[in-house]
Amino acid sequence: MSKSRLPTIPGPTSAGIPKRLRRPRPARSLSKPEVAASAAPPAAEFSFRLKPLDIAKHLGRFVIGQHEAKKVLSVALCDHFQHVRMTLQGKEAPYYQKQNVLLLGPTGVGKTHLIRSAADLIGVPFVKADATKFSETGYVGGDVDDLVRDLVRRAGGDVRRASHGIIYLDEIDKLATRSDGSGRDVSGRGVQTNLLKLMEDGDVPLISPNDVNAQMQAAISAARGHAQGGPDTISTRHILFIASGAFSGMEPRSGSRLKTLSSAKTADLIAYGLEPEFIGRLPVRVACHALDEDDLFHVLQKSESSLIHQYERAFAAYGIRLRFQDGALRALAALAKDEQTGARGLMTVMERVFRDIKFRLPSSRIRQLTITPALVTDPAGGLRKLLQIR
Repeated sequence: MSKSRLPTIPGPTSAGIPKRLRRPRPARSLSKPEVAASAAPPAAEFSFRLKPLDIAKHLGRFVIGQHEAKKVLSVALCDHFQHVRMTLQGKEAPYYQKQNVLLLGPTGVGKTHLIRSAADLIGVPFVKADATKFSETGYVGGDVDDLVRDLVRRAGGDVRRASHGIIYLDEIDKLATRSDGSGRDVSGRGVQTNLLKLMEDGDVPLISPNDVNAQMQAAISAARGHAQGGPDTISTRHILFIASGAFSGMEPRSGSRLKTLSSAKTADLIAYGLEPEFIGRLPVRVACHALDEDDLFHVLQKSESSLIHQYERAFAAYGIRLRFQDGALRALAALAKDEQTGARGLMTVMERVFRDIKFRLPSSRIRQLTITPALVTDPAGGLRKLLQIR
C-alpha cells in the first residue's frame, strides 16, 4: 500500500484543546482558494465550482484509502451538482439521467464518512437514515417521504436549498426480499417501490398526511389569513440519493464469478433480492474494501477526524498533555483489526485500553502522558507504574 501524503494535523476536535497543549499545526497543503470559496455557497443562490480532484483531496483528509470509491463518488457528485447549477441558471437538460450512487462494502470502512464529508464541502443539506426504519405506506414504521421532509428541516425550512441536498440511505441490503413467503411484504419490496418515485423525480408534500398536528396548525394558519405563500411540495428532481450496504453473503450466492463486491453486476444485486426497477435507479456503483491493519494505523495517524484528537481533547480538559508513539498506534490498529468492525473497532479498543487511565489520571499530579506499545498491551500494569502503586 502506498503511503498517504495527507497532512498529519489535528482535526476539528482540537478546537477545545488549550493552546499551550496543542501540537504544532503545519499549514494545510490541500486547501485551495477556489475550494474554500465554493464550500459554502450563499443561501440565495447555489454555486458549485469544484472539480473531481478537489473533492477527492478533501475526502482524503478524513477517509484513509478507498481510492476507487473517492474517485467514482467525486465524479458522480461533480456531474450531478454541475447539472444542478446549470439548470438553476436556466440551462435545462430535459433528458438528464440522475447519477444516484450505490456503495457496497462491510461496516466501518468509511462509507458514511465519505458522504458526510462531501456534503460538508459542497455546502448542501445532508440527511442519513437506515433503510430498516421504513415500512410500506399504511403500516407501522417510517414513511420514505419523511427523508425529504427531514432534508427541508436540515435546510432550516429553505425548500429551494433542500431541493438540491443529499439523502444517504444505509443498510439498503436489508430491503432485499430473498424468500417466497406468502403475505404482503412491508419491509422490503414495498419500501423499494416507494423509493422509486423519490429517487427519480417526485413531489413530496411538505406536511405529512399522517402528521395530524401539523395539518391542524396549517389549517388554523390558513383560517386566520396567515398562510405562507411558499410551495406546498418539494421536488426530488435534483436531490441526489446515495445508498449503501454490506451485502453479506453475496460472494457465495453469486458463485465463483463474483470474487469481490467490486465485480458485482446488476444481475447479482437482483439475485440478492433487490427489485430491477430499484437497482436501475442506482446506476453509479462502487465497492469499498475492508480495512487491514495498515489502513487502521493510518486512520489513527493521518485522518483529520482521528480518534487520537478526541482523546487529546479529553485529557487536555484536565490539563494533561497526551502524546502517542507510532508503535502504540500500530498496537491499537492490530487490536482493532481483531474486532472485525473496521474503523469502528478503534473506538472499542481505545475505550477498553483507556478506561481506567481516564478514570484515575485526572485526579493525579501527572500532566504529561506518553502512550507506548507497552501501555496499550498492558494498560493496568502501565497505570500502576504511572501512579507508583505497589
